[in-house]
Amino acid sequence: MYSWNFADIAPYWQLFLTGIGYTLRFTAITIATGMSVGLVVALGRLAHTKWLSVPLRAYVEIFRCSPVLVQLIWFYYALPVLTGIQMSAAAASVLALTLYGGAFYSELIRGGIVSIDPGQTEAARALGMRRFRVMWRIVLPQAFRRMVPALMNQSIMQLKNTSLLSVLALPDVLYQGQTIAHETFRPLETFTVVALVYFALLLPATFVVRRLEARSGTGRPA
Repeated sequence: MYSWNFADIAPYWQLFLTGIGYTLRFTAITIATGMSVGLVVALGRLAHTKWLSVPLRAYVEIFRCSPVLVQLIWFYYALPVLTGIQMSAAAASVLALTLYGGAFYSELIRGGIVSIDPGQTEAARALGMRRFRVMWRIVLPQAFRRMVPALMNQSIMQLKNTSLLSVLALPDVLYQGQTIAHETFRPLETFTVVALVYFALLLPATFVVRRLEARSGTGRPA
């Protein structure tokens, strides 16, 4: 029977804290940049201009239909070969996760915008408001209130996706866990702690999403 011993990995608690900090920073950055890309792409696809909407749709489908792990490796190893521009593992990871998240965020934002009654836009335009002002002042505020639970769910997925950064030797929680396991020969204890760390990070966010769904009427009360 296996004898558990967490005391052997206790001295490495600072590595876990470093990994948590790295994971949270990458999550915050890729959520912010992903939402920004998603908003631009969503508005571009709603412009009903083929020369713009067709390439944007291709981007969305490519990134939604390919694994994020493959994208991470491609951006780090293949893109520099094709462009001649060298990039660090951190830069490649931010770019890949931003574009991957942006593809999903764009569909959520586009769906939220489309769900708003077009009569409101027509009424505002009839009053002389410019199209950009109508979108910014009337449509987007209502759409974002409806999209909040879905955007939060996608943001949780962004946090989960940061666990793949370890394949590029970035010191996130999982990479630090691999390092500790190799040094202590205690993989069961180490990856149990890693799992608990992710659970502790994700559980509060999950509760927030449930509350938001309950308030918006899109889910069962928490």
